[in-house]
Amino acid sequence: MPHLQFEINKRISNETKNKFVDEIRDVFSSVMDTGTDHIAISIREYEKYNLTIGRANPLDDICLMNLDIREGRTIEQRREIALRYMEIVHTLFEIDLKNQYITFTQHGGEDFHLIEKYLGSWERGEDPLA
Repeated sequence: MPHLQFEINKRISNETKNKFVDEIRDVFSSVMDTGTDHIAISIREYEKYNLTIGRANPLDDICLMNLDIREGRTIEQRREIALRYMEIVHTLFEIDLKNQYITFTQHGGEDFHLIEKYLGSWERGEDPLA
């Protein structure tokens, strides 16, 4: 059950957020070869000066991404997700690519729990809720 967390220092419309989460979920499912029902997404909006990246101007818009995923994904999959997510953030949230930063944290499947069960180890083409 990935938890994909996006922190931004600007306000975004609900319409844009809905489009954003749909695109984020679809890209994750496609690249990581899994279903969508278990994907959790958080968008946190902060005031301008509550987020920073050293290379950004203090007035710039920023997006920090923390992607908690199950172990087993390749560096190629993680890199593809990173680049595609940065492009989505750039297009929909209008945040410069240089002002985005992504951290992946990998967990064993048993670290992710839903009411039905905890998840197992990731397997290509799986339906984790089956």
